[in-house]
Amino acid sequence: MSRRIWDVSEPLSPATAVFPGDTPFSQDWVLRMDEGASCNVSTIQLSVHCGTHTDAPLHFDPAGRPIADVPLEAYLGRCRVLDVRGQGDPRLVPASALTAEALAGVERLLLRTRPDHDHTVFDPAFTALGPAAAAAVVAAGLRLVGIDTPSMDHATSKELEAHRILHRGHVAILENLDLRGVPPGDYELIALPLRILHGDSSPVRAILRDL
Repeated sequence: MSRRIWDVSEPLSPATAVFPGDTPFSQDWVLRMDEGASCNVSTIQLSVHCGTHTDAPLHFDPAGRPIADVPLEAYLGRCRVLDVRGQGDPRLVPASALTAEALAGVERLLLRTRPDHDHTVFDPAFTALGPAAAAAVVAAGLRLVGIDTPSMDHATSKELEAHRILHRGHVAILENLDLRGVPPGDYELIALPLRILHGDSSPVRAILRDL
């Protein structure tokens, strides 16, 4: 019997929201069969932080690894989907939600902070992981943490403290996951980044499979 696949990636199109000022997705056609060509060929342009993506250490550390050099094991394996709600202003994941019971046996954690998901809207008040929860993730020995919002730090953060805490703890990052409809629980995660030399990030096709 085949295992159910849950696609938890945002679709990429010109409607996909990005951080204000970042490069949106666009697609141009080089060859088109309806214009007499033998095949269809297109060119795309986008920020590497557009849609569902993983941040390399190079994103926030000039001496950090580029995405082509990060270990891939973190992006492949058993994970847990956990429902949480942000608190405070800016809204952050409360570290108190990441209890020993919630993280028992967990190596990879995906956080659903909202019941719905609209990839066409950038909400500057999105829930971020934040420094305290990032420290809890590191203390628990996790290999990866993902979230269904654009960043581990709040929208106006300049220090990117949660990113840096995760980096120091060797925790991989996934952002802009679409977890609506996925019941909380344990799954197999597959979310490999592209091998972009000197890349600070990479889009991923993130899927979950039933165990």
